[in-house]
Amino acid sequence: MRIALIGQAAFGEKVLEALLAEGEEVAVVYMPPDAPGSKGNPFRELAEAKGIPARQPARMRDPEVFEDYRHFEADLNVMAFVTEIVPLAMLDYPRLGTIQYHPSLLPRHRGGSAINWAVINGETKTGLTIFWPDEGLDTGPILMQKEVAIEPDDTLGTVYFNKLFALGVEAMLESVRLVKEGTAPKIPQDLTEGEYEPLCRRMTIDWMYPVGLVYNVIRGCNPSPGASTSWQGAALKIFDCERRAVSGPQAPGTITGIAENGFLVAANGGSFFVKRVQPAGAAKLSAADFVASAGMRVGDRLG
Repeated sequence: MRIALIGQAAFGEKVLEALLAEGEEVAVVYMPPDAPGSKGNPFRELAEAKGIPARQPARMRDPEVFEDYRHFEADLNVMAFVTEIVPLAMLDYPRLGTIQYHPSLLPRHRGGSAINWAVINGETKTGLTIFWPDEGLDTGPILMQKEVAIEPDDTLGTVYFNKLFALGVEAMLESVRLVKEGTAPKIPQDLTEGEYEPLCRRMTIDWMYPVGLVYNVIRGCNPSPGASTSWQGAALKIFDCERRAVSGPQAPGTITGIAENGFLVAANGGSFFVKRVQPAGAAKLSAADFVASAGMRVGDRLG
């Protein structure tokens, strides 16, 4: 069975590695173009080291991409972390169709920020779906689902990297085996049980909201896109932090303490000890380094 693998980043690389370890024939690999100034692309480098053609089109929908794709005569498309629309002609071309990974329990959280919204909403579980994509956005029949817990202190990063990443690679392999055996199910989605959600591009902290809601926003935006507040009129994103039960008379958003490894900020019904931030136009840095460089003091206000 000849496979066309469409993916990107570390997840695409690990799926390729796993397929090859299983003895599968990967005929071609598709991935986005390298970002300007990037120092390497392990996914492309692995494909090239194994003698597999690697394609990096600017747009998968360009007609010349499909014409080139046809020459590889794939029996199955495997889509591992795909953020661009792949044309229906390509999805339907292989005799065995196309299977795709999505990091939610479809039809819940359709769209490109599925993990963000699950954490921001304070949900206690999520998971992954392997499905058969169609002309809709994450709407095709379900092949397989696997569930994971969202713990109270989980972030976008811990849910993906510690729970869904390795499980997703295993699920893709298992799904390929089911397709080969002719036993892969196609379970229609009940689209009334979910909706398509926008990308989580920017979330602003309202310090007057209850501490639990603010914590969910910070967790769901860590490590990307970051939950935004402001300090002395300039934007400041909050990343790593700990929720504390400490509460006092200070208004929410007030800096109530500064320590060697961060600062404490009052919230509505508790507080946060902030350990990592990102000032506007700068790289992420430790909260301690920010305090030292910016001159933050107890009594200052965020937001």
